[in-house]
Amino acid sequence: MRGGSVAVVGGSIAGCATALAVSRGGAEKVTVFERADAELRDRGVGIALHGDRYAELESAGYVAAEMPWAPLTHRVWTVRDGDSEYGRGIAEQHFPFRAYNWGSLWSELRRRVPEEVTYRSGALVSAVEPDSDGVTVQLADGQRERFDAVVGADGYRSVVRDAMFPGLDATYAGYIGWRGTSADVADLPHDGKEAHNVAFPGGHCMIYRIPDGFGGHRLNWVLYTAPPESEGLHPDLKTPTSLPPGRLNAALTDHLRALVADNFPPYWAAKVLRTPPETTFIQPIYDLEVPHYTSGRMLLVGDAASVARPHIGGGSVKALQDASALETAAVAGGSWKEILEAYDISRGPVGAAMVALARRMGAAQVENTPDWSAMGKADFDGWWQDQNSGSDRNSGFGGHSMKRP
Repeated sequence: MRGGSVAVVGGSIAGCATALAVSRGGAEKVTVFERADAELRDRGVGIALHGDRYAELESAGYVAAEMPWAPLTHRVWTVRDGDSEYGRGIAEQHFPFRAYNWGSLWSELRRRVPEEVTYRSGALVSAVEPDSDGVTVQLADGQRERFDAVVGADGYRSVVRDAMFPGLDATYAGYIGWRGTSADVADLPHDGKEAHNVAFPGGHCMIYRIPDGFGGHRLNWVLYTAPPESEGLHPDLKTPTSLPPGRLNAALTDHLRALVADNFPPYWAAKVLRTPPETTFIQPIYDLEVPHYTSGRMLLVGDAASVARPHIGGGSVKALQDASALETAAVAGGSWKEILEAYDISRGPVGAAMVALARRMGAAQVENTPDWSAMGKADFDGWWQDQNSGSDRNSGFGGHSMKRP
């Protein structure tokens, strides 16, 4: 890579981390193409980073102690219990995580991208065209520019992946994540250091505190469930998409609000239902695997390469790990062939394992939920162990591992 030119398609967390990686790896010219024409810091959803993964990424120089975070120490599983304000706890687990705000983490990474990197906002890449020793990037406005290599950091609808594996798209898992953030953090139990899982028939909702990026905190939650099949309530999600604030149909929103009111303990129902509509959105859940992370002079990082359901918290964490692995390959490799082969070998199996584990978690916690309300601690522990039989607790990737500590 030393002396070469690299295009990074996508300028979010994955793109900024990749720009940092290839710059450290010796690329002479690095250009980031980000389709959005405004700052990305307003994407304020939560990211949970396991303490061990933080140590690895901090050592590699991709996260740092000064990046705003909130400590999480335990995860509590709760079910509704009549009118009991907080419901009934059915399990408590050690949960050594650091909670981040996506927007503030992106801002910190963006600030760390070297000045010599060209970061182009409002630059929509419409196609990439590989040849024997390089790749041409074509923008929607007709501009064309050639590079020695191109990195797809452009998410699950990646134009780079489509050039590598035409027609390979993410597959809808059959359920959604309804997400929201609010400033309603004043009276959280145990100083906000617990992640709370409210379990209900057909899903669960994870609730925890994150930094707001301005010295305070926000409440972050994500509710996983299948939308009803009734006409007007089930949007067409088979083609990879998202439903940002303002695009949720009223019938689906009313259904989800009723689900919360009927199934959550009153305290947690109020927290979710008081979330402003402008900070709530729908995240359809998808699966995606690629045969390889590289093809010719093209390569993929983050969700462009593999999409694992969010239960393992692997999206942004994996993107950072991909970038770190790419830097390692670039520093060690003597040629583009060596760099790309080393990167594919190191990250391909990890991506596949993450997708498989996340599918298992989705099946257990959303698609085929147990009778949570009938569970006691011993019942939950037995169910948890059954779901984890055969899991590799030392798999090395981050997120909400199913393996008990």
